[in-house]
Amino acid sequence: MSRIGKKPVNLPSGVSATVSGQSIEVKGPKGTRSFKATDDVTLTVEDNVVKITPRGTSKRARQQWGMSRTMVANLVTGVSEGFKKELEINGVGYRAQMQGNTLRLNLGLSHDVDYLPPEGVTVTAPKQTEIIVEGIDEQLVGQVAANIRAWRKPEPYKGKGIKYKDEYIFRKEGKKK
Repeated sequence: MSRIGKKPVNLPSGVSATVSGQSIEVKGPKGTRSFKATDDVTLTVEDNVVKITPRGTSKRARQQWGMSRTMVANLVTGVSEGFKKELEINGVGYRAQMQGNTLRLNLGLSHDVDYLPPEGVTVTAPKQTEIIVEGIDEQLVGQVAANIRAWRKPEPYKGKGIKYKDEYIFRKEGKKK
């Protein structure tokens, strides 16, 4: 039995969900998101609660049960609160600034990096050493943050680069004379 799948997804006030066939559409104050479940699970909405139940006891049905419940929970969280990733920039001369919608990164390369975030994601740079990525789609927010981080991953000797705010960089000792 799936422990995750058993839990119903509660809809907070201001959020509504409609099921049509195998797809669910969730509307909230931040926007609208939808998810199409496989034929292995059944989606039902009753009394501001979304329930997911497996069709049968096959391994695939049990796998889809927990995954579908998590996807629906992420839709509800996205349209009600949104998702946020914070990045930190460490290094001499490394900085970020917004120019319109474009994020301009100075990362010690021979050129500045201009990053235009995709539709549905907002990127802000409140300080020169901070980047905040926000949106209602958890996967897209995480991917944008990973793309920005990929320009200069943190290195283990001095810790220079772009890292997640809660990330710990394992430091190495340098050469000894």
